Amino acid sequence: MNYEEYKKAVEKLNIYSNHYYVLDDPITTDEVYDTLYHEVAEYEQKNSDKILPNSPTQRVGDVIREGFTKASHLSRMWSLEDIFDSEGLRAWLEKTYKLDKNISFYCEPKYDGASLNLIYENGELSQGITRGDGEIGEEITANVKTIRSIPLTIPYKEKIEIRGEVVIFKDEFEKINEERIKKGEAVFANPRNAAAGSLRQLDSGVTASRNLVFLPYGVGENRLEHKLLSEKMEYIYALGFRKPPLHSTCQGFEEIEAIYEQMSKERESYAMMLDGMVVKVNEIASQIDMGYTVKNPRWAVAYKFPAVEKVTTLKNIVLQVGRSGVVTPVAIVEPTDIDGVVVERATLHNFDEIDRKDIRLNDKVIILRSGDVIPKIIKVLTHERDGTQTAFVRPSTCPVCGSELLDEGVLLKCQNLKCDARVVNSIIYFASKPCLNIDGLGNKIVEALYHSGLVKSVADLFDLTLEKLLALEGFKEKKSQNLLNSLQNAKGCDYWRFINSLGIEHVGEVASKALSENFGSGFLDATKEQIIAIDGIGEEMAESVLEFVRVNRETILKLQNILEPKEPLQKEEAKENPFKAKTVVLTGSMSKSRDEIKELLESLGAKVSGSVSKKTDFVIYGEDAGSKYEKAMDLGVVCLSEQEMREKISE
Repeated sequence: MNYEEYKKAVEKLNIYSNHYYVLDDPITTDEVYDTLYHEVAEYEQKNSDKILPNSPTQRVGDVIREGFTKASHLSRMWSLEDIFDSEGLRAWLEKTYKLDKNISFYCEPKYDGASLNLIYENGELSQGITRGDGEIGEEITANVKTIRSIPLTIPYKEKIEIRGEVVIFKDEFEKINEERIKKGEAVFANPRNAAAGSLRQLDSGVTASRNLVFLPYGVGENRLEHKLLSEKMEYIYALGFRKPPLHSTCQGFEEIEAIYEQMSKERESYAMMLDGMVVKVNEIASQIDMGYTVKNPRWAVAYKFPAVEKVTTLKNIVLQVGRSGVVTPVAIVEPTDIDGVVVERATLHNFDEIDRKDIRLNDKVIILRSGDVIPKIIKVLTHERDGTQTAFVRPSTCPVCGSELLDEGVLLKCQNLKCDARVVNSIIYFASKPCLNIDGLGNKIVEALYHSGLVKSVADLFDLTLEKLLALEGFKEKKSQNLLNSLQNAKGCDYWRFINSLGIEHVGEVASKALSENFGSGFLDATKEQIIAIDGIGEEMAESVLEFVRVNRETILKLQNILEPKEPLQKEEAKENPFKAKTVVLTGSMSKSRDEIKELLESLGAKVSGSVSKKTDFVIYGEDAGSKYEKAMDLGVVCLSEQEMREKISE
């Protein structure tokens, strides 16, 4: 084979590959492809200085790295506003038409996978970057080159970002899980998790073996001159990228609804998982004029498919005991596939829920799963009962320690402070980020320490030594020393963190800070009247503090002596500002960490709360703001972007 024959062979292999991986239209056999591929590889081995960048041999898949480096997108990758029904669509269209009436729309599937940004320079794939926070992601170019539906070269020489979703087709997902079962490995929960996990493998050989597919949905930085998004996307597909199973341009509400209904009805027949349809303004000039909010483009929206409901059988109800002793019932159901996720558990909230819905063992029930929300039982099919159903007996003793439960009607509580479940969960909570933030003390480590007998209470953590830890299975020297260092670093914590770590029922971060600021270590001797006098603390919370201190004073003093938490400094009263004495809730990701924003607001005299209510004065939101933002809008609470918050402060 000479160089000209080699070039023609590479071109032919890429045509074969495009028909197989992009067009779903194979035009040769595996044998013909493999024979030609080996001839090309043999030529390249002898002529390493003449290897073409678009040769299929460059999809290496044999790179193993220690970690991923960060890389910036050339232009921001935005998240989309979600709508869930026709009323949501009408409201979005109304807002959009106010910005420009002379527009049409481009509709395409919303794939359920992992977002990826491809950067091409001078026609060659130069970088593949995960979405990350929208501005900075992980550079995974070696892995990206193994995905055969991504061209290594394109016939467009200007710098361009092509965005899309990496997915695993449903039939491939089943094969991967079958292989994992044979090897005794844990199976993937759904194709989305499998795609994301496969994309971020440190060994690109694993990525190459997973048969990932890239489906483009837009462009970032580019110099294309098309006036319509539909034209621009057709051009992108023509560069060698895979087309979506259904895409269409349309006018107005009725036509968008018709495409949505068609896509929703047909989605089970598509090779990949979908979770909705994306609607975008088709005119690019209008997109530019409409611009962006802090969170989303104003010219696009994700129209999500309805939450999926399935009928299954309730096999059992198991009981979980939390750190405060509250016993929570959990439904165990016949394993049921709901939109790619096998559901085996559903929330029951509390025992009143079981009584109110008359839920019985062996009942046929409808479970609802919406997005990543924990599945829940929404209806009992009483007409399906055949006599095999039995009533669930409300427990009177703790399922873990056997002690008598306190029955408060809605809630059942284990009062035994030495109950294994209470102790383990209280230690986990003690070490968690909002409390003492003890790195290396996760759930499994706590359980191992507890069941070994080394740690039977929070105070026992500080009696651990390297010798004791190394005697346990799975504890290596470095891991053990790191844990001991973290425990040492927890000493001298802020006093509010110490109060929060105690796990007093009804007392969270906000109340812990209030108790710390008002009393410091004197909270142990505060009266009910003094505690209730603190803004935001009511009678129930005060009773809880007093009861906890009465029962656990000795333990609290012992921990205080070990940890030596810092007494709070007397704060100067904040100057007058828009946030002074206001209740503020934070949601979404921002330019600074949540803790830094919280500290800033608290220095201005604001009370930063974790939940939205009618008493909330402001909700400050960042990117990917969730249910707190939505609840605030419903309640009419003032919502400010991070930028708007900073502008108010500077005023």
